Amino acid sequence: MEDHGFYINGGWTKASGRKRFETTNPATGEVLATFPAGTKEDVDAAVTAAATAFSKWRDTPAPKRGLIMLEAARIMRRRKEEIAAVVTKEMGKVIAEGRGDVQEGIDFLEFMAGEGRRLYGETTTSELPDKFCMTVRQPLGPVGLITPWNFPVAIPMWKSVAALLCGCTVVFKPATLTPLCGAKICEVYEEAGLPPGVFNMVTGFGGVVGDGIIEHPGIRGVSFTGGVETGREVYQKAARRLIKVGLELGGKNAVILMEDADLDLAMDGIVFGAFGTAGQRCTATSRLIVHKDIFEDVLGRITERAEALRLGNPIDPKTDVGPVASPDQEKKVIEYIGIGKKEGAKLLAGGEKLRGGAYDKGFFIKPTVFEAKRTHRIAMEEIFGPVLSVIKVNDFEDAIGVSNGVKYGLSSSIYTNDINRAFKAIQRIEAGITYVNAPTIGAEVHLPFGGVKDTGFTREAGSAAVDEFTYEKAVYIDYSGRLQRAQLDTEKLTK
Repeated sequence: MEDHGFYINGGWTKASGRKRFETTNPATGEVLATFPAGTKEDVDAAVTAAATAFSKWRDTPAPKRGLIMLEAARIMRRRKEEIAAVVTKEMGKVIAEGRGDVQEGIDFLEFMAGEGRRLYGETTTSELPDKFCMTVRQPLGPVGLITPWNFPVAIPMWKSVAALLCGCTVVFKPATLTPLCGAKICEVYEEAGLPPGVFNMVTGFGGVVGDGIIEHPGIRGVSFTGGVETGREVYQKAARRLIKVGLELGGKNAVILMEDADLDLAMDGIVFGAFGTAGQRCTATSRLIVHKDIFEDVLGRITERAEALRLGNPIDPKTDVGPVASPDQEKKVIEYIGIGKKEGAKLLAGGEKLRGGAYDKGFFIKPTVFEAKRTHRIAMEEIFGPVLSVIKVNDFEDAIGVSNGVKYGLSSSIYTNDINRAFKAIQRIEAGITYVNAPTIGAEVHLPFGGVKDTGFTREAGSAAVDEFTYEKAVYIDYSGRLQRAQLDTEKLTK
């Protein structure tokens, strides 16, 4: 078992004598490591290091910052199997998805390295002669990153790579369920040559470390991914300080399945979208909206596919679905299954915790399928587990209404062979992401990622990622050699 400290100013602190917490394997119960529970004093030390390092990092040319990101990508690629195994052991996603989590970090490092030669501003004309106008991007300053446990490498990389490339310094709080993955990120950045103080990590609990980051006067922006209610609190606390805040929150994502769809293709995508990562993705397929003409056929198909999935230790490549991430997560999912039953939703598959043998040490829930009504809570609220609600609709218009009839708007999908329907769905579905003939999961790093409504308003990844960590400065260069007064001098110019 490993004992870790904080990563501050380019080194690991011993943090001796402090209260510590354990990170465990959700499949086996094995304790993997211990970490210190940070205090606001620890946050202050990290912010001080980030603030001290900021001016030199800001003044490092962006292409050179990009080269460090590229080196980090090379290191992460070399260490991919090692880090993927940590993801799987600490978070519980199957090893193929653990590799995918790390690969997403590699992909974004490589993509953002190129942004170091862009970071585009714009030029425009002036209303006055002999005057030049342009905009440039400036980094916010030291920023705080608060990340979830479900993508313990990819999401911290999305945030940190964009922030670092833009010239910000970072104070990072990983989820308390996955700090060991955060430690691996620190190691990669250190090996890549990131200067001391540019990237810092403080572990601990949200009410202390998270709030300490948001409320610290040295922090100029915060990026948060997590639940809606916590996101509101983050937004309110950041607003009181008038600092920039990015929020990527929940989802209740739907696949619309029309009567003309390729059902074999659709089943592959729906099963992957609903039960991959044990349903613990903000983009997971939580609702399946099915045209009435194929409803009974689809119920049979999806039930059969869900029951055929193999649960087990996620490090085994033969395993299809691993455990949920924690006892709290298990409790929440089981409670929602109970709510579904109480509301009268028809349980078609799963619906229970697996017990006996090796399963007793982990948090395994069978892939669960309900035939539900559109107004059932299990069809309206985010569960974040392997639970799929199948809903019957009359036609395309009805399907769009059901898809939009929740408070979230992250990812969406439609399976159809009608090009007109596909484009109408793209136009009318209220979501930040829409897939056609593909599941609700699978975002690529060079496109923006984010949602609408209660999902939040941030766009991470893609070239839009730089917007979260920069502000635009307008620049005016007057080479006329005399005082020119905008607006006031325009009448004189026309005479």
